[in-house]
Amino acid sequence: MTFNYLNLVGNAELIKQLNYAMIYRLIVQQAPLSRIQLAEISQLAPASITKITRQLIKNKLIKEVDAQQSTGGRPAVSIEAKYGQYQAIAVQLSRSHVTIELFDLGAKCLVSKRYPLTNFTEQQVQDYLIALIEDFIQENSKKIKCLVAISIVLPGLIDSVNGIIRYTPHIQVKEWALADILQKHFNVSIFVGNDIQSLALAESYFGSTQNVDDSILIRVHRGVGSGVIVNQQLLTNHNQSACEVGHIQVDALGERCHCGNFGCLENRVVNKAIEHRAKQMIEQGYISKLTAEQCDINHICQYANQGDELAIKLVKDAGENLGRAVAIMVNIFNPQRIVLAGEITKSPEILLNAVNSALNAQSLEELRKNLTITCSPLDDRSAIGAFALVQQALFNGSLLMTLLEENL
Repeated sequence: MTFNYLNLVGNAELIKQLNYAMIYRLIVQQAPLSRIQLAEISQLAPASITKITRQLIKNKLIKEVDAQQSTGGRPAVSIEAKYGQYQAIAVQLSRSHVTIELFDLGAKCLVSKRYPLTNFTEQQVQDYLIALIEDFIQENSKKIKCLVAISIVLPGLIDSVNGIIRYTPHIQVKEWALADILQKHFNVSIFVGNDIQSLALAESYFGSTQNVDDSILIRVHRGVGSGVIVNQQLLTNHNQSACEVGHIQVDALGERCHCGNFGCLENRVVNKAIEHRAKQMIEQGYISKLTAEQCDINHICQYANQGDELAIKLVKDAGENLGRAVAIMVNIFNPQRIVLAGEITKSPEILLNAVNSALNAQSLEELRKNLTITCSPLDDRSAIGAFALVQQALFNGSLLMTLLEENL
């Protein structure tokens, strides 16, 4: 669920939710902390801190640990998060596979399984997904103490507020109300979101953008997707979408894209486009370790790292085109960090040098002064993005209050 602070009305229940969420997030991100430290950081009254922490301890969301060294008087007791009581199931529904993972609330993956996806109608996928999750829960029943949420991410236009899939490129859907269907079946909180936007959120919580407020993640695979984080919040709009970076024009004389435009970024940097160009150049007589039979993106990156000139050229050209789009994003959003993900990042030095070269030529110097560009440390083919939606609901308090209310 997207949490829009601009639409909030300050009633007592909401203030309670925000206060509990703030304290829980502080404990997760900055522990160990004493109650005194929590009061100083949050500016809440000590009595409020005591009440909140008492409820969180009662519900096994946090725990007291060793007392801090005394500076005079009774030593303060430290508090840190407790993750083992609750679990969440995270699902990535890709074009050809379903990845299902079990996480504790500390983002530790306890189990990971991957299944093929061969049916592509709404009802077929829905029945298959429910069956897979049921089997997954049964197989891992000993590891599930209390299942609190199921979260699913997939490509396309996803209404995460209402839990509706409006469009996805690999499944025939029509206003697919997946969240309601799964909630009625499994009776837990359900979250649905766009895979790349959710990956940007995961990067903010668990990856290389934890220490910055404003960041952009760009993932290159079959398409080019992006997610933008502004003030530690995922940027979305009325349509639950934003930043179709793959259809930025980087070559006015380029090939026609399926969107109708010419020379889109997607046509130049996705795996299939790089592999097609590699095959063409090999057939034209370029000398390379690459062969027509072995010119997939993984081999291209491998040989580029080994100094193969054709492979280097392919990665460099992709990086320069990516850098042109990155420059536009920098000029618009002025992020502190940009993170790249996808198989092309297996040749990081060549790629990042090319991206930075194009960025420096086409963006304002003041806007890139404090900018860093890096490759993602997360596994972009895992379901970590789906779990990030669960973390978001804990941190904004919506899921947190559900857990507290269920256990009163």
